[in-house]
Amino acid sequence: MLAKPFDQAFDDEDWVFEIKWDGYRAVADLSHTNPQFYSRNGISFLSKFEKVAKDFDQQKHKMILDGEIVAYDEHGKPNFQLLQQIGDHPDMALTYQVFDLLWLNGHSTEELPLVQRKELLKEALTETDVIKYCDHIPEKGTAFFNQMKKMKLEGMIAKKAGSLYMENHRTNDWLKIKFTNTDEAIICGFTEPKGSRENFGALILGKYISGKLIYCGHTGTGFNHESLKQLHDRLQKLIIKTSPFETVPKTNMPVTWTKPELVCEIKYSEITKDGIYRHPVFVAIREDKEPKDTDTPTNENLREMKAKTPLKKAENSEKEKEITLDKHKVKLTNQDKIYFPKDDITKGDVIAYYQSVASYILPYLKNRPLSLNRFPNGIEEQGFYQKDAGDSMPDWIKTTKVYSESNDKYIDYVYCNDKATLAYLNNLGCIDLNPWNSSLPDLEHPDYLVLDLDPSRKNTFDDVIETALQVNEVLDAIKIKGYCKTSGSTGIHIYIPMGGIYDFDQVKDFAHILMKQVNEKLPKLTTLERSLQKRDDKKIYLDYLQNRTGQTLASVYSLRPKEGASVSMPLEWEEVKPGLKPTDFTIHNALERIKEKGDLFKPVLGKGIDMMKVLELLQNGE
Repeated sequence: MLAKPFDQAFDDEDWVFEIKWDGYRAVADLSHTNPQFYSRNGISFLSKFEKVAKDFDQQKHKMILDGEIVAYDEHGKPNFQLLQQIGDHPDMALTYQVFDLLWLNGHSTEELPLVQRKELLKEALTETDVIKYCDHIPEKGTAFFNQMKKMKLEGMIAKKAGSLYMENHRTNDWLKIKFTNTDEAIICGFTEPKGSRENFGALILGKYISGKLIYCGHTGTGFNHESLKQLHDRLQKLIIKTSPFETVPKTNMPVTWTKPELVCEIKYSEITKDGIYRHPVFVAIREDKEPKDTDTPTNENLREMKAKTPLKKAENSEKEKEITLDKHKVKLTNQDKIYFPKDDITKGDVIAYYQSVASYILPYLKNRPLSLNRFPNGIEEQGFYQKDAGDSMPDWIKTTKVYSESNDKYIDYVYCNDKATLAYLNNLGCIDLNPWNSSLPDLEHPDYLVLDLDPSRKNTFDDVIETALQVNEVLDAIKIKGYCKTSGSTGIHIYIPMGGIYDFDQVKDFAHILMKQVNEKLPKLTTLERSLQKRDDKKIYLDYLQNRTGQTLASVYSLRPKEGASVSMPLEWEEVKPGLKPTDFTIHNALERIKEKGDLFKPVLGKGIDMMKVLELLQNGE
């Protein structure tokens, strides 16, 4: 995807802003066993930039990445000319700044909005000394642009936060805004050298304007002895007899014309009314650019394009509305987007459901980090998990930093304490809500224990019910009250209040003891074998490992991204009997049932059990 030139920085809440790197654009295709790494015009970078390529094997996912290879001078500033001398300086400081994700683990991501692609990228990319995630800032383009100017960088790229990835298109959704006037021009010929100069005097420059090759000036500065000779040698192979321009430009010196194939980057002070560069200086040959890449619209087209660029906010369409909840403005978009195609349930319906049950569900979300399970295009399209809040969340959304050992970094988790956050998350495509078992300020001690009954392919829901009743018998025998809910999918969850007294390992080990008892009572129906490959496909997995730091399950009263729009619903034990179905409770009847029964799950957040007493009872029972 390509960016159009634009002449001024701007602020807009629907846009994000990135550094404009002065380097080689490069795609890394890590979708196969042998990685590919290539420029925009298909030149392989694998051997030239081996320093980057050798870090591809540290990536854990199959992906296609888009980014820019950047070389840095001794002051740590990006330097394009250095990049061309990589062969002479193998130890040069280099990075591959990755700013987009086009494909992940078997699925194209090009149809997802940019900010979602970047959130996925942030999760999936393993950063190394050389491979870096290129971050962005939302909304505040003017301040960012001024900061880039102070740092003497090349400029910035403005990208519409919701833009899809359009391959090989230069659209108004991506704009490049530079400080220095640089441009790409085509070398169309050269003049004879004068005085003591060797090889050539000046390069004749052209560019395509709406498909037609037009003369745009000449440059004789920016070369040293070596670059003059190298370029002269290359141009010898491109010499032609007649001018490539329809209208032959007037020059002071005789010209040797060349095929318009080599693209170079130049700096200049301004462009005259006739389209001629003033004070152009040669910077480098752009091996990664084709002559057609220099094609720009006519001034008329440019004026039209600028008029279309939405720097001022467009009126909200009917699909969009802004509501105020808990004194926060929440912008709801695409309200009529279908989330459950077979049930004709829209994003607006999902948001309305959660607002209607907010007073019931919020106590189970309060102060608990959430893993966001997002389905921005509905349940039949690819969804993705997001743990890190990223920079695109509004300031009022509450987050907490938690260190992740597996990623060796802090992850900024969202938690949901109010209706505004609930609506915002639903608007992002969070159809179900998956909180931790522990809550702030003490994330080390879970508030409850979870026994997750997870059926295999050939189990019926009646098998799950039989197992749940057996769990309840085990709990009754040791005088524990368990609280049961449908998962909203194929399983049943049984919760035991722990009161935040015991740590995760103690709770997990206790859950393991309980599940072993259930397995002993139902050896033909249940298993403690976690691996799907090794597990008998007629057995229910007694999952006690949900009681680990950072594990999440769909919250009570949460919708599930399943056909039928089922809800994870608490049950009285008398209701847990054959014939019950997880699809009995849906978006259509959940609120009515909750009002009728009250909050059956309330004790889960209450006083915890005395685990030591229970373990004594267990021992005596044995």
